[in-house]
Amino acid sequence: MRVPIFTDDPGWHGEELKQAFAKRGIEGIFVSLQSCVVDLSEYKPQVRIPFFERLPTAVFIRGVSGGTLQQVITRLNVLHMLSMLGVKIYNDVRAIERTVDKAMTSFLLRSHGVTTPATWVCESKAQAEEIRLTAANNNQLLVIKPLFGSQGLGVRKLPVVEILPVPMQQFVDGVYYLQQLIETPMINGKVAPHDYRVFVINGEAVAAMKRIGNSWVNNVAAGGRCEAVDADEVLTKLALAAASALNIDYCGVDIIQAASGEYYVLEVNSIPAWRGLQSVVEINIAQLLADDFLSKI
Repeated sequence: MRVPIFTDDPGWHGEELKQAFAKRGIEGIFVSLQSCVVDLSEYKPQVRIPFFERLPTAVFIRGVSGGTLQQVITRLNVLHMLSMLGVKIYNDVRAIERTVDKAMTSFLLRSHGVTTPATWVCESKAQAEEIRLTAANNNQLLVIKPLFGSQGLGVRKLPVVEILPVPMQQFVDGVYYLQQLIETPMINGKVAPHDYRVFVINGEAVAAMKRIGNSWVNNVAAGGRCEAVDADEVLTKLALAAASALNIDYCGVDIIQAASGEYYVLEVNSIPAWRGLQSVVEINIAQLLADDFLSKI
């Protein structure tokens, strides 16, 4: 059996998955979504995947590369079409769409009663300014994030004294996604910004870590330090509730604890990296993913 692993940059994660599949007698084949062809020249619609003469039973999504709006829609539509043709998509393309858009993620979390920071989304600079001033009057400092960003890129605090960025500035791109900054508790009497990543597979929290940042951004890609933790009942329940709200096969749930003790879900990642987490836990995360993938087909 051969399984397409959709990615444009296999890297460490791709090799881990390839080895995990090989241990089960499965050959993982790296394929770019950009190289697929939608063929509507015959009676039945077809999607052609390089290196595969016929459609596979399932595909593993390791990455959907960026591009123009038309390119991104086309790549996601290829996944939708494959699903319509009976191919199992892992993670489900609808879950990927819901999580790549922070606004939709926040909306679904809030709709399902999952604790998440106060959030506002708008296109108007005047409305964004009004939101910021109202938040300031409520002693809330806001953070502005790119709607489709990852790894902490473009995330920054937005104090009232700072000039509000114009909509088309880099990382804003026409939309203001504003979120309340959650101040974290001190560690050993010192200010130590940190949050948690809980990795969920098939409704189970399989691993967790604390990410301690060099600054207030804790992402591993931004220099955050990883420490393995045993997810307590509160962390576990919150992570599983977030995964359920997004109806997702597997995900990385980012959770932060406020100085008051409350936990909040910041993001849900449908194509999560796990190299930092793997460095501090003993379980083989790629093997768990491969095994869950195979159990579903």
